Amino acid sequence: MTYLIYIAAAFAEIAGCFSFWAWWRLERSPLWLAPGLVSLALFGSLLALVDTNAAGRAYAAYGGIYIAASLDWLWLVEGVRPDRWDLGGAALCIVGASVILLAPRA
Repeated sequence: MTYLIYIAAAFAEIAGCFSFWAWWRLERSPLWLAPGLVSLALFGSLLALVDTNAAGRAYAAYGGIYIAASLDWLWLVEGVRPDRWDLGGAALCIVGASVILLAPRA
């Protein structure tokens, strides 16, 4: 369940940040900012659902999932196919996030 929350949070964060990118860098309407702010609020709400007693650990593990989701966004939304270096780096990040998430703790 935690991975699903992280994936949903990542796409909410990326969508929210992309709305600012579109407004600022792609010269889209400022109206793009309204759904972006909602998306960023959703991101924060989703990340708060992660079952952990340390926010920093939740954020650290989320980072690996975010990197992989960003490459999905790159491909699906921006139409740029990730290369083998992108995919290898993302795989390393997923492994790192899994170590943080699944490590036995007292």
